Amino acid sequence: MSFVPEDFVVPHVLVTEAFRLEPLGPEHNEGDYRAWTSSIEHIRATPGFAGRAWPTPGMTLAANLGDLQRHAADFAGRSGFTYTVRASGSDEIIGCVYIYPLAEGSGADVRSWVSADQASLDVVLYDAVSGWLAEAWPFTGVRYSPRTR
Repeated sequence: MSFVPEDFVVPHVLVTEAFRLEPLGPEHNEGDYRAWTSSIEHIRATPGFAGRAWPTPGMTLAANLGDLQRHAADFAGRSGFTYTVRASGSDEIIGCVYIYPLAEGSGADVRSWVSADQASLDVVLYDAVSGWLAEAWPFTGVRYSPRTR
């Protein structure tokens, strides 16, 4: 079930000076896996991830591929939108943005992370995604854990 209007054209990219977002898919498996497995404690300390089962130490590359296939199917079915974050001027994956329906009520539940070696971009990503959601998306409400400056 779609949580955006049927006539809404879902954005496929967000480009800034520091990074670019593109829909996450199976083709990102190795880079995505490398980014998050090198940053598990950092991601768990990121606002919005406390108490969640993921990231999971010991998860295999094959299991990660299954997650990426699910995210791509959600995107195609308009039931959730996950974007990989690539470093500007590079194909290196440095993070992820998740846009899914709120469990209760209407609106979007948004989470994002960057790899530990790109920690300085966490607030930059948060600010850019927050502006993008307000300007380019149809949500009347967004829950996105704020970042401290």
